[in-house]
Amino acid sequence: MESKAPKSIQDRQEMLLLRVERNDRMVQRLSQKLNSYTYEPKCPQRFEKFHELKDGIHNFRKHQKSLMQKVQQKKNDLSHGLEKEIRVHLDRFKKLESDFASYLFSLDRPL
Repeated sequence: MESKAPKSIQDRQEMLLLRVERNDRMVQRLSQKLNSYTYEPKCPQRFEKFHELKDGIHNFRKHQKSLMQKVQQKKNDLSHGLEKEIRVHLDRFKKLESDFASYLFSLDRPL
């Protein structure tokens, strides 16, 4: 008979992985939007922010790839360190999403 704790740990790990995968799809969509002409910057400050966002997306994708390779190596046994790394990655997504929203909001306002 399985104990309750390992099942809940495995469930929590699965939830984290689902969030990581969902966030990756969201970043792909944000990247597509950023590369469309609709969100193209029109002044130097916004070009800087535009390039910062592109770099942020690139770094996020690089970390995502590295993290998923580590997860695949560990299979269903995520260590505490790897789980912490996943949580940091999820926080990175929140920051990137917030920066993107801020960028879009700034496009509507004149400088």
